[in-house]
This record gives sequence, C-alpha cells and structure tokens, in this order.
Amino acid sequence: MTSRRNFIKKSALGLTALAVNPSWAKGKITTSGQAGKYVSRRPPVSERKFVSRAVETTITRVKSKIKDEKLAWMFENCFPNTLDTTVNFSMRNGKPDTFVITGDIDAMWLRDSSAQVWPYLPLMNEDNQLKQMIAGVVNRQTQCILVDPYANAFYPNPNPKGEWRTDNTDMKPEVHERKWEIDSLCYPIRLAYHYWKTTNDTSVFDADWRKAMALVLKTFREQQRKENEGPYTFLRVTDRQLDTVNNKGLGNPVNPVGLIVSSFRPSDDATTFGFLVPSNMFAVTSLKQLVEISESVTKDASFAKECKSLADEVDVAVKKYAVTTHPNHGQIYAFEVDGFGNYYLMDDANVPSLLAIPYLGGECDDDAIYRNTRNFVLSKDNPYFFKGTAGEGIGGPHIGYDMIWPMSIILRAITSQSDDEIRHCIQMLRDTDAGTGFMHESFHKNDPANFTRTWFAWVNTLFGELILKLEKENKMNLLNT
Repeated sequence: MTSRRNFIKKSALGLTALAVNPSWAKGKITTSGQAGKYVSRRPPVSERKFVSRAVETTITRVKSKIKDEKLAWMFENCFPNTLDTTVNFSMRNGKPDTFVITGDIDAMWLRDSSAQVWPYLPLMNEDNQLKQMIAGVVNRQTQCILVDPYANAFYPNPNPKGEWRTDNTDMKPEVHERKWEIDSLCYPIRLAYHYWKTTNDTSVFDADWRKAMALVLKTFREQQRKENEGPYTFLRVTDRQLDTVNNKGLGNPVNPVGLIVSSFRPSDDATTFGFLVPSNMFAVTSLKQLVEISESVTKDASFAKECKSLADEVDVAVKKYAVTTHPNHGQIYAFEVDGFGNYYLMDDANVPSLLAIPYLGGECDDDAIYRNTRNFVLSKDNPYFFKGTAGEGIGGPHIGYDMIWPMSIILRAITSQSDDEIRHCIQMLRDTDAGTGFMHESFHKNDPANFTRTWFAWVNTLFGELILKLEKENKMNLLNT
C-alpha cells in the first residue's frame, strides 16, 4: 500500500500506476510541438467529478489574460483539478455531504480537503451548486471530527481493512490514519468560518458542528498536557523514523507552558519538540474565529469565553517561548520548541509553516520578527532550503535531501511583497512541471523530471489560487514578462 506522500515517481517516464491513478495523470505530457499548442490535461467532461459554472467562467476569463501559452495551459489544468478529480458530492440525511480525496491517496485529510476547496470560496455566491458542495465539505468534516478528533485522515465509510489498522493507537474503522496534528482541527474551522463570512449561510453550524467544536476545544486542552500527558499515543512498525513517535508514543517531554502539543507536523512527520510553533499560531487564529461564530451565530457566550481564554493563553506562550535570536537573522520564530528552552530552527514546506504565517491569518505584534523569520527560512541557514540548477525552495524530511516542494514556492510568492520575487517564483513553477502541466509534491533541485506525486490536488489548486491573487491585485503583468 502507498503511505501518505511516500509515492515517489523518479521520472516522468515509467510511472508506477496506483489503483486510483486516472489515465489523464499517467506519463510525461508534451506539447504538440510545431503547432505550439498545449492540449488540455483535464479529464473529459463526462469523467469529471464535479462541474462548476463559476469555475469554468473563471478559467476562461483568466486564461485570456495570460499571454504565456504554457502558464495559461498550466492554470487551466491545475485550478479545477480538485473539482475534476477528487470531489464526491451527495445529499446525506437531507444535508450536503462532500468527501474529498487528496489525489493518488484514496482518503480524505481534514487539512487537504479544506485547502483543496479553499480557492473556490470567492465564487460560491455565483454558483449555488458550488456553495452546496463546499457546505458538504464542512458537514463531512464535522462528522469526521465526531468520529475521532485525534485523527488526520478518514475513509468515506467504515473500513475494517484500512491501510493503517495495525497502528498501535485507538484506531476506528472510519479512520484511515490517526496522526495527531493541530492543523487537522484548525483547517475545518477556517473553512467553516470563511464559508459563513462569504455566504452568510449559518446552516453548517448545526448541533453536530457545535459538538465537534466542543471536542476541538477539549482536544486542544488535553494536548497542553498540564495535568498529564493526555489520552493520545501513537506507535507504528515502520522503517521511517518520523512515521512513529518515541517515548512509547508520547513524544519528547514538554514543559506545560500553555502551548499545545502536535505529535505530527502537517507533513505527517513526527515532531522533534512537541510544540509546533506555526500550528500553535494557527490555533490562535482558529480559536478567535470560534469566538466570533459563538458570539454572532450560535449565541454561546460561555463557549466563546473558553475559546478566547485559550487563544489568549497560547498567544502569550508563543510570544514568550517561540521567539529566539539567530546569529545571522536576529529575532525569529523557532519551528518547534519544548518549553524547557530547547528549539528547532528549520521550516517545512507543508502548511502551516513559518513562511505561511500571514497566509493563515497569523497576527504578529512585531512584523520584523516575521520578516527575519522569512529571510531565515529562504536562506542556507534553513537546513531544508535547497538550491540547484532547476530552482530553489523549501523541502522537508518527508521526502528528504534536495527535493523542493512547489507548495513552498507558491507560498513564497503569495506572501511576497516584491514583484521581482513573485516573477522569479512563477518562472520556477513554470519550468519545473516536467512537461506534465501539473504541480507535484516535490522535485529534485537539479532535475524536475525526478519528482514525487503525479496527482496531488492541493498543490494544483494552490497554484490556481496564486494566479487568481495576481489577477485580483492587477499583477497579471508578472505572468506576461
């Protein structure tokens, strides 16, 4: 079986097919050469999982503004990839229900599914079916959290023969994988909050959603580990060190200073020091969003007060324990800390990351600390920043040395204040697709044809989000120069 993000395709030629790998994603794609035309890599209309009129209109409008033929082709392929290939929409108990797979892994991650549909939110008011589909994602995520708030990935139905059923943790048949990650509970809040703010529809905040959010708060508090280590442990028989957790599944000790333990990173790799800083900052943002929903919609003042109290506590702890001084960059945020004074200076390509703090709504009292941190993570001082002949960007231990993640290049562009830097990122993204017309999980710094994951919907849609951001900001010239 294929583990999370471990499907490595060493060349665009000779793809090892997976059971869920569709025909459109196989093999190296080339243009039609002399004619100079790029043929769409989207599935035939009859094979698309979900079609949105608003998305199709957006593709037509934006493509017409992109003079570079290859970038226009890549946008057309990537932006609708989540809808084309991963969405399974239905009505369940009279409510919209949407199960979203990641791509070449036939399971739904709370994080990925939120991020995959995120760029479509601004189009919901133009397309009621799209709005229903995204409401269905919120509803399905609610049910997933009710099954197990510590799980990161789920099956559409109970699966007693699941891939990771032998993991030594409290596995349930609905759960694909049970890696505790703070962001797995933050992303559904982000999606539900912005769904409401965009549409004014409060139907997703039903009794089940309120029960799920109570579990979120309970889980966050348990993982502050103030009174004990909490109920969660995780062990796996594996040859990958970061696929299991030391100290009998509890991880390295932490000092209970108010931060929240995340046993795993958004890469699904185990943390070294349990307090993952960008995820704790994400939790602060999410808890504040819960406060607003509780005060304005569900009218639960008591729950709002509890969420605010925890948000304030974590925020204070981040400022006190997560900032350190780097000899070359000054005051920066550490990637992980333990509350005892130990810290890990690095960044990982997956989001939440230090690079992506403002993208996820992180608030910093001193923007200089983020700027210093950004300079650090995009430099040789970050052990997972790789630079080669094909490009430069952040990777991570999940794939290993010299493998750059396009996700990090996209987030670098999204968070940049420099047109030259954005243009540089666009050029790298354009030139490292290995001729496929899609983004990938990672590529070798010297050889884009050496890449991982042919079908990774999150990063495809994220690329589309970047292009739409540039259009909104009247910066399409950065694509055309």
